[in-house]
Amino acid sequence: MYEFHGDKRRYFDMTHKVTVGHIIPFLKDNWSFPADMQVLEIGCGEAGVLKAFTDLGYACTGIELEENRLEFAREFMREEMLAGKVQFLNKDIYDVVPEEDLGTKFDLIILKDVIEHIPDQARFMPQLHRFLKPGGRVFFAFPPWQMPYGGHQQVLPQKWASKLPYYHLLPGALYPAALKLLGVHPNGIKTMEEIRSTGISIERFLRVCGASEFGISGKKFFLFNPIYQYKFGIKPRTQWGVVSAIPILRNFVTMGVYYLTESRK
Repeated sequence: MYEFHGDKRRYFDMTHKVTVGHIIPFLKDNWSFPADMQVLEIGCGEAGVLKAFTDLGYACTGIELEENRLEFAREFMREEMLAGKVQFLNKDIYDVVPEEDLGTKFDLIILKDVIEHIPDQARFMPQLHRFLKPGGRVFFAFPPWQMPYGGHQQVLPQKWASKLPYYHLLPGALYPAALKLLGVHPNGIKTMEEIRSTGISIERFLRVCGASEFGISGKKFFLFNPIYQYKFGIKPRTQWGVVSAIPILRNFVTMGVYYLTESRK
């Protein structure tokens, strides 16, 4: 496992830098921010993404299921909380009533590296309409499942298990067998299997968007994900247009995608 996965402050700083340097410019290239924009991040973790928006003066809300991650968010964003710039909620998204629990609906919803971890995405995505103001947008960033490390094996503590690419694509029982051979603990194998059950391709994401009445208003594919600059020292690189246009193939060689969507309701 890379040490930054356990260093919450460093990870907070990484996600803040990526948001400032890549996510906000992408959003502004495809949409004009409302002057008094309200921002919601689902799966906000330690809130590095939201920090970039509070710095610009926007009111922010973070929802996170893991209370221990919100403890770090409250620590890192203490001044912003005291100033009323950000609020956090530890609750299942299906149980949240925006007007009652959050006091508002939102102009922008962010799901960064979250949709690929959510079971039954076809059930989840229509829920987002409940949180959006008219004319609002939803931003997604995720690694396509078939990309070299789409199984998130890089988080494993075992050296070779964390560094080998593509083996998460082994079918059926071959994948857990490979994990066991590489020395992964049964709990780690269970986690990797759960990730496999929710991994999402570009094509599936687009199908779910369409079925959930969301249209695409902006997209960007990366050969090298922007956060790799801070994790591994690899400079971000946009995917070649010809590769981005080829369904299925693009999933295997694209390490991150950005999508901006809008409600068709």
